[in-house]
Amino acid sequence: MEAPAGKRFSYMERLKSFHFAFKGIAKVTATQPNFRIHLAALILVIIAGFIFGISPVEWCIILLASALVMSLEIVNSAFEFLVDFISPEYHEKAGVIKDLAAAAVLIAAIFAAMTGIIIFGHHVLDLFTTSSAVI
Repeated sequence: MEAPAGKRFSYMERLKSFHFAFKGIAKVTATQPNFRIHLAALILVIIAGFIFGISPVEWCIILLASALVMSLEIVNSAFEFLVDFISPEYHEKAGVIKDLAAAAVLIAAIFAAMTGIIIFGHHVLDLFTTSSAVI
């Protein structure tokens, strides 16, 4: 893709653009409790991954599922901010937009949890089946 007329491509400008992305991550972390919950869950999943020694393929699946949930939570937050900006007073259609965005996060989170159960389930079961009970 060619740069707009009169504007040259600049690596420095591209690097500066990351500032806005990190600013968005800081904003969603500071203002959205659900994002912080997903972030805490991600940290626990990463710790569990190291404890159980999951395979590289399992890591990729876990990280992909986590990235999907976190990204959709950010998009959901963006929709909420946008809807509140456009329609500060209650409007039924504005509520539907927010509900649909939240539903996308919920579906991703449910499937991410199912993925986690599939990947970590046998590791947890191994703890109970291979350890000897002390009476």
